[in-house]
Amino acid sequence: MVALHYLAEAHAEEDKARKEEAEIRNNGDSLVYQTEKFIKDNEDKLAEGEALEKKTEVEAALVELKTALGGANFESIKSNTEKVSTLSQALGAAMYAAAGAAAGSGEATEDGVQDAEVVDEGN
Repeated sequence: MVALHYLAEAHAEEDKARKEEAEIRNNGDSLVYQTEKFIKDNEDKLAEGEALEKKTEVEAALVELKTALGGANFESIKSNTEKVSTLSQALGAAMYAAAGAAAGSGEATEDGVQDAEVVDEGN
């Protein structure tokens, strides 16, 4: 019985490690997809200034993450995922700051839509 218990514990540890490795890889894959989609969907807003610089940094970090995902070094995948996450957040902030500056300077939005407040006057 003791041998079976020991064997079960050993397999539980292996299962836990495999699950953690799968989560690390899935997080990296998901972040690559989301970040590439964000860049593609906002290409026109990331074409100049700080946003362009941040986009370039993110794209370089994505290459590193994809390379890490092709291997089995889970610490590398984890650290590169964190790097892409941090840089993509900075990219989003730069893009929204540029959009805010453009809106604040009196420029119309690209689609001509203005922000408005919805007021529910009740029945």
